[in-house]
Amino acid sequence: MSLARQVALGAPGVYALPRERLRAFTGERMDVCAFVGVAPRGPCREPLVDHTLAHDDSWRMCDPDRPRRRTVPVAVESFEGYARLFGGAASALAGPGLLPYAVRAFFEQGGRRAYVARIVHAYGGPADQAGVATGRLPATAAPVLLRARNEGSWANGLSARLTWTTRLVLAESLAVGALVVRRGEPVGVGDLLRLRLTDGKAEFRFVAAIESFGDPLVDVIRRRVVFDVAATGPIAAAEVVEAALTLADGTGYVEIHDRLGLDASHPRWMATVLCRESTLVLPDWSWAGGRILPAQAHLPEPEAPKGQFSGGMDRHADLEHSDFFDPAWMSPGDSDADGATPSGVQALAVLADLTHIVVPDLYQPTPPPPASDIGERSLATAVFEPCFDAPPGEVQAVLDPALPGLRLDPGLPADLAKIIGLQQKLIDFVEATREQIVLLDAPPGLTAPAVEAWRGRFDSAHAAAYHPWPGVIGSGKGNVAVAVPPSAIAAGIIADRERRFGVVAGPANALALQAVRLDQTVTPQEHAALHPEGINVFVLDRDGVKLTAGRTLSRDRQWRQLSVRRLVLMLRRALKRQMDWAVFEPNGPALRRDLQRILSTYLRRLYVAGVFRGDTEAEAFFVRCDDTLNPQARVDAGQLVVEIGVAPAEPLEFILLRIVRRADGDIAVES
Repeated sequence: MSLARQVALGAPGVYALPRERLRAFTGERMDVCAFVGVAPRGPCREPLVDHTLAHDDSWRMCDPDRPRRRTVPVAVESFEGYARLFGGAASALAGPGLLPYAVRAFFEQGGRRAYVARIVHAYGGPADQAGVATGRLPATAAPVLLRARNEGSWANGLSARLTWTTRLVLAESLAVGALVVRRGEPVGVGDLLRLRLTDGKAEFRFVAAIESFGDPLVDVIRRRVVFDVAATGPIAAAEVVEAALTLADGTGYVEIHDRLGLDASHPRWMATVLCRESTLVLPDWSWAGGRILPAQAHLPEPEAPKGQFSGGMDRHADLEHSDFFDPAWMSPGDSDADGATPSGVQALAVLADLTHIVVPDLYQPTPPPPASDIGERSLATAVFEPCFDAPPGEVQAVLDPALPGLRLDPGLPADLAKIIGLQQKLIDFVEATREQIVLLDAPPGLTAPAVEAWRGRFDSAHAAAYHPWPGVIGSGKGNVAVAVPPSAIAAGIIADRERRFGVVAGPANALALQAVRLDQTVTPQEHAALHPEGINVFVLDRDGVKLTAGRTLSRDRQWRQLSVRRLVLMLRRALKRQMDWAVFEPNGPALRRDLQRILSTYLRRLYVAGVFRGDTEAEAFFVRCDDTLNPQARVDAGQLVVEIGVAPAEPLEFILLRIVRRADGDIAVES
């Protein structure tokens, strides 16, 4: 509603408008996690969208010389959404790495939104475009090639079928070079016309131009539809021909693109629509800027042949650890010299709502534990006996021979040093952006002292570590447990706590849903040693696998709690993104009072919600925006400084109880 509508307007005159309502802060979403790994399919090497191109010229995106994004983060809202874009042909969990298991675990714990970034090898040059399946459309006069949207053998199962529809043109006059129609007749430039001649033959012509003119005798605007080439004889009738393209990936997903034009000047030119809308194919550059003609005038519709697409290859064996990073990336907002956006993990820097990062395929741990069947086993007997826990069993890690370049054995000192170096690169990235938190996995198979030594190599409030690896049911025959990176389950627990309790809730003391085993048993003594070091431990509780802590890898005591880091990150985002209205406001006392009031109100709401500690507001937070912080010299320079201080509330970790035996024999528990 406009301000004028808030005033009762009567006689003409000058009226005082009410003061504009003060701005107010809103919450920032903190539950979104990104997963970076290896998938059998999914967006990668996408051509950069050139916003200077007109919509009708977007087919130029498929130019092989156009810069491309090697890593393309895509948002998914469920595991089904992941399976459609990134899943293999045999199963949603198919693939050479742990990425599908990690994403599934995140959504099983209660996650609602995730970004997935597929990692492919950086070849450079024409080799980047190899491994992409191609297929030919039937029922066209000249070859029309389609290229799979991304590389992989998944695209060898693609099929594409072109069908035709016709619509009669209501023409007032027919000539060999043009038609005359009324203004409302739906005919436009780029339309394909099938002209039926008086001798019974039919031929195709494209609409080259539309000319409007008035009738001097009747007040009606008419349009002259001009052909690109004159007809070869008198015309009896004219029809508009449009196409519909049906694409299927062989796993049940089907795309239908209808009302397609067959010339580059058409507003729904087939190449333009595929570039903008399809997730399965792109047009080949050989015809993307031209036109398409049906093979015959009677518009045949043959079925898509078997084996229509071929040439798709999985090139996972070429992957290296360096493919997860962009060495040219220096800081947020950087781009490569050729205009391409960063690749690898650095491609996540542009995601405004991202909080956590998990990289399940950063390396492939070897050797994997032996497989263990966790099928139903009954421990019941006919005799009453004391209860005992079932043996923990063993968990099988995924070891795919297709990823030799990512294998590292944490048990070897040299390989463990490489793992630490790769994880430190992740920490360097999030500390550079100061917008995300990376969740790390302690390398599997390490003893508790070795995990402590591994943890000693890190010191960051933007990182958290988890140990050991839980096992979930895999996708193969039998009930074989697959070791899943614990960070993926932790990310789902964090997201669920965020949704139900808010950012202040400590992401700990929660069951890992669907987890059935742990690859290692952590004894109480080992747990007591790992927790003070900031290792968030999963334990096998009587109710299931449970996450027992939510700490960071910071040595600074004020940043040791993950909930504190997340809270401060939320405040930073809110202030940074929702204070832009203050830019170009008059830098005077009125603006300072407004800021003082708005910020104090926002922090007061958080204090009432229990986000800050302190018996009073003065102990919980402060906001300063006075002349001391903003002397005249600073004001003259167009600057404004506001100081905000908060005392975050930390989650409760320990409850101390005293058990007392009284003289009468009763047992009392005192806090």
